[in-house]
Amino acid sequence: MLSNLVYRSRARVDLTHDDLVHIERSARERNEDLGVTGVLLFDGSYFCQFLEGPEAVVRDVYALVRNSRLHHRVVTLLEDYAPRRRFADWGMRLLNVRASPQEQIVSALHGALKPGVDLPRDDRAFRLIRAFAAGRWRDHAMDGDDPARWTFRADPASVIHAPPPLASDTCQFALQPIVDTTAGRISSLEALMRGPTGGSPQSCFEALSPEQYHRFDLEAKCHAFELVARMGGIGKSKLSINLLPMSLVRVPDAVDYLLDQIARHGLTPERVILEITEEEAISHFDLFQTALKRLRAHGVSLAIDDFGAGFAGLSLLSRFQPDKLKIDRQIVQGIHADGPRQAIVRAIISCCSALGITIVAEGVETPEEWSWLQAAGIDLFQGFLFARPMLNGIPAVNWPVPVAETH
Repeated sequence: MLSNLVYRSRARVDLTHDDLVHIERSARERNEDLGVTGVLLFDGSYFCQFLEGPEAVVRDVYALVRNSRLHHRVVTLLEDYAPRRRFADWGMRLLNVRASPQEQIVSALHGALKPGVDLPRDDRAFRLIRAFAAGRWRDHAMDGDDPARWTFRADPASVIHAPPPLASDTCQFALQPIVDTTAGRISSLEALMRGPTGGSPQSCFEALSPEQYHRFDLEAKCHAFELVARMGGIGKSKLSINLLPMSLVRVPDAVDYLLDQIARHGLTPERVILEITEEEAISHFDLFQTALKRLRAHGVSLAIDDFGAGFAGLSLLSRFQPDKLKIDRQIVQGIHADGPRQAIVRAIISCCSALGITIVAEGVETPEEWSWLQAAGIDLFQGFLFARPMLNGIPAVNWPVPVAETH
């Protein structure tokens, strides 16, 4: 099966004309042996390369690029399949965007096509290459900070263990910080449901009938409020609780129950964030929206959880604008090297900025992910890089510290 791959990377060092000639010759010889066709563009700092060939071979070539001392900030822009080859010559052809007018580069690209190949204007791979040749890619691309400039250091003094929980055969809760790395503070703590013995939350729902499901989802939140009360509060941080959207619809007294439990455990509605998950479709949207209006009227903040991975997505956002939007971990994972995910997140950031919505990036696990997301304009983060959930307590946070300050 013929595979196509387009990537962008930055040269680690300044390159002369002789360096580029050597790069082109080496790539051509290697690719000819492997049955790979391609074109390589260079604008003085960045490369944009198109590769086509057998899927496994193209991936092997790309792995060599990613591990090369020549390239860094390697970002996948497209990985797809095609019915035929686009370029005529085996190997690699290099086009120096820096040294040639745009018209010559575009003419050379067309001249490199196989005889009889007439690419339509909407051919994605060719559009990416032409955008690079024209310099338009810089309008929507961005490099993150160098993660090597940062180390992450825990603050053990911030750990808080709650007194032993009351006996419960229903569930417990673990707390995971959502951190503002710019201000160096915990913005909120998400209460994550766990089983009676601290295991998977799925065990809490397995024995429930459909009629019991949403009421249990709602009433379990009292254990999260109880946990905060047993700890003597959570300082200036807010408490985030998750709720299935239909729990607000199918449980008639849902709003009254939440407000009562908040007050009973010494909290105020202004200190609570209700995260609406996208795990299920929402029916009776008018009833759902009425419940949200009542919660907001009492001061409860609202968030959309796992945005981009559930049922509603943009449709929910168009009908209900929350205070916070949490980008799902599946979009965040590996974002520093994934062009499509970067484009999606930048579009989300632009949309939320226009609507006054704060963004939280979920599932951040590497310094590279954090560096790119922070450079993109996100301030709030949640994930194992900073802290894992802690059962019945608040864990230590690993804060980013410039490497120079650690010596």
